[in-house]
Amino acid sequence: MKTDRMPRLALPPTVITQDSEPLHQHRRLAILRRVLNDDSLPLRARVAAAPILLDAQPVSRIVRLTVDDVTDDETTVTVRLGDPPSPLPEPVADLMRADIQSRQHLPYASSRSAQRLFPGRQPGQPMNPVSLQVHLRKIGVPPQRGRASAIRQFVNQAPAPVIAKALGYHDMTATRLVTEAGGTWNRYATGDEARYLRWVR
Repeated sequence: MKTDRMPRLALPPTVITQDSEPLHQHRRLAILRRVLNDDSLPLRARVAAAPILLDAQPVSRIVRLTVDDVTDDETTVTVRLGDPPSPLPEPVADLMRADIQSRQHLPYASSRSAQRLFPGRQPGQPMNPVSLQVHLRKIGVPPQRGRASAIRQFVNQAPAPVIAKALGYHDMTATRLVTEAGGTWNRYATGDEARYLRWVR
């Protein structure tokens, strides 16, 4: 639009609907428990659901993850969501290991698509976020509501700057979420992130 290569567009304002309201914490944990334990669910959808329900990650960021974002030293699996990388609890770590091992036997295992945790239909491109949302809803995971529930739990337990750094959020976004959740960390002084990060994780 700036270079006049396309017409100027007026985007509609974001409308917050009931689908965006957070889940009750008990409901989020019940869905997470099912995702971790129900082997009848598709593995890739289970792997995608975990960072939403545990780490409050948006689907648009999850689809961009690559194999290189995952580190496994045989004792701990970490995923690069923020700084430092987030360690995965053992049930989720097992799912991630199984997913990465399964792709070694796929037809495109030697292609660029194999580097994507959630490869799309176009070679080397990630899955469309809307498509992943459809897969998640099929297994009973509401992406927006699950993420909202997880982030509100985080911001009620730790200062916004710590949450923003650990989960890869912008400081202003995390601060806004603290305010919406009625958090009590508005007088937090920066510089003590390491201590709080250890406490949160």
